[in-house]
Amino acid sequence: MTKSAFLLKTAPLLPWPLIAFFFAAAVLLVAFGIWRGARGVLFRAGALAILLAVLVNPSLFEEKRAPRRDVAVILVDQSPSQAIGSRPRATKRALETVERRLSREKNLALRLVFAKESLVEAATKGTRLFAPLERALSGLSRRRLAGVVMITDGEVDDVPAGSKKALRRIVGAPLQVLLSGRPNEEDRRLEVSRAPAFGIVGKRVEILLKVEDEGTGGARGRATKARLTWLKDGGPPHSLLVPVGREVPITTTIDHGGANVIEVAVAPGRHSLTPFNKQAVVVVNGVRNRLKILLVSGKPTRDERVWRNILKSDPLVDLVHFTILRPPEKQDATPIRELSLIAFPTRELFVKKLKDFDLVIFDEYLGQGIIPEDYLANVVHYVANGGALLEVIGPVSESEKILDRYTLDRIMPAEPTGGVDEAGFRPRLTALGRRDPVTESLPGAGPAGGVPNWGRWFRQVKARVRRGMVLMKGKGGAPLLVLDHAGKGRVAELLSDQMWLWARGFEGGGPEDELLRRLVYWLMKEPALSGNALRARVDAGRLFVTRQSLKPENRPVSVIAPDGRRRSLSLVPGKGGRSTGSLAINEIGLYHVKSGGLTAIAASGPLNPVEFADVRTTAKRLAPVAAATGGGVFWVGSGSVPQIRRVRPGQRASGKNWMGFRENGDYRVKGLSEIALLPGLAALFLILGGFFLAWRREGS
Repeated sequence: MTKSAFLLKTAPLLPWPLIAFFFAAAVLLVAFGIWRGARGVLFRAGALAILLAVLVNPSLFEEKRAPRRDVAVILVDQSPSQAIGSRPRATKRALETVERRLSREKNLALRLVFAKESLVEAATKGTRLFAPLERALSGLSRRRLAGVVMITDGEVDDVPAGSKKALRRIVGAPLQVLLSGRPNEEDRRLEVSRAPAFGIVGKRVEILLKVEDEGTGGARGRATKARLTWLKDGGPPHSLLVPVGREVPITTTIDHGGANVIEVAVAPGRHSLTPFNKQAVVVVNGVRNRLKILLVSGKPTRDERVWRNILKSDPLVDLVHFTILRPPEKQDATPIRELSLIAFPTRELFVKKLKDFDLVIFDEYLGQGIIPEDYLANVVHYVANGGALLEVIGPVSESEKILDRYTLDRIMPAEPTGGVDEAGFRPRLTALGRRDPVTESLPGAGPAGGVPNWGRWFRQVKARVRRGMVLMKGKGGAPLLVLDHAGKGRVAELLSDQMWLWARGFEGGGPEDELLRRLVYWLMKEPALSGNALRARVDAGRLFVTRQSLKPENRPVSVIAPDGRRRSLSLVPGKGGRSTGSLAINEIGLYHVKSGGLTAIAASGPLNPVEFADVRTTAKRLAPVAAATGGGVFWVGSGSVPQIRRVRPGQRASGKNWMGFRENGDYRVKGLSEIALLPGLAALFLILGGFFLAWRREGS
């Protein structure tokens, strides 16, 4: 249906300032004539008025108008906090009621918008409603917008700031807020006040936590203590009672490099809205300060330069190196006072300072007899309590072998038998060595059963392996590199002093740098070099699991989602001792992966989501915007939805139990016609007639 509307418009023939000048001159001229009492002044005034009207050029326009329907936008908050308690039911009920009532209104169209972001975005940025509202209004004229309804819990994190005028311009219509929760909600939440991002391995770190009981209305009904439970890297839980409303510290030791995951949870109070804000996760990345390594060379050898070059090239290593140049059995006539050699500080190193070293290396020391048996017992005790020992064994006779071995044999996995094989051979990986991360995929190792692309060695100490893992073998399959665990520490034996040939590039050399680096860091308990390990990571909405095992393993792993649900995941054997698998995930939080006695933890999204920092329904954030636009805030969690009224632009748009939507009366022009009010010929006759009548009046 179209309607006609008439409009008076002008199209001036001269600029408005010039027309104003002529108008002023005409007024003065007429006023002067009236003052002098001239005859015919009224006829002259009429002629001048018609002349000025001609200059203004008025026209009457007729518009054919087609009315356009107003638009009401309903924006539904579907953030994770809207899934708490009875809010989903209240949201659904309010949406259905508002839709039904607005659909009855004439000349009003509905536009429904669901604000649902990804879990990661919601956890990182919180609830965002004004961004999707702006997108929904991008193609809509504000002249047609009747009102905006937001059905939400009020926890909105992108509320615009500014004056009332700016807020009215941003929304463009009355904003009506329907809150899906209830007033004065109570909740307990756990807050991480301070946590370090990095910690030194072996040192303690402190994490500050705070338990808050919110909305309890003061001390009445507020608990004074809360049960806090925390655990690290999926280990045994620790429980303690902490005061509510005060910061409390927990301390823990950084055991290893990389991510150390500390999970904290607090028991729910009397009133709890959600379990998500009662948990927190802190990840402290362990970094090694510096590794202190003691290298004892039993005599000057070619290997000691290899060790020095490799260890000194690592900026994380502090190397203390002693070479025994004059063993006790060496007898000559040189007086002691004339020797320039420094006495080997056995007591200083193996009694006072031994615990300060992360790794002790004996390089062809066997049989020297310099370190007393009591001091070697200190080395055994040092390893059993978490230390590390690497022994490189060169040629040794049966008589020399017995001097120092009785004590060290308690922890070393292989026992030299006194013989030496000096035939050339290429070191090879054993079947176990191809699965263990220390030697797996060493450059040039070649395929299983093939010949490595390494240079030959020409000496190997014969030994009997009593325990441990043989990762490399020499001629005839004899053990060459043996690793083992001893108490809380680790030990390794290399049964040859020929690694320097690789460093010199003999027959193409070999991977001495990579092998020794991995060996040292395995002795330092680096998690990435563990032979039996379970690892997990999250990337692009998928959980990737890797199991490292020294024996073939085909059992599926168990995946525990943040909400406690369990899933089974089968892994596919891959390179070396690794098996891998992945699955799609759609929740934020920690995923626990278990296989046998191993546990891995991976975080999806932010560890402490912004969305769940405070989940109580609130009107504080949106009330200023609603007030600035003339709208209101209504609590619909109890089931009461306000009535709907249509109001004129500029009128009040909300009341105690009603919300208003503007009647804009917008239209589209479908046709236009113009009628000139002073046609040129008619205007000319009127002007001339006026002046003629004025002349006749003056002449009479």
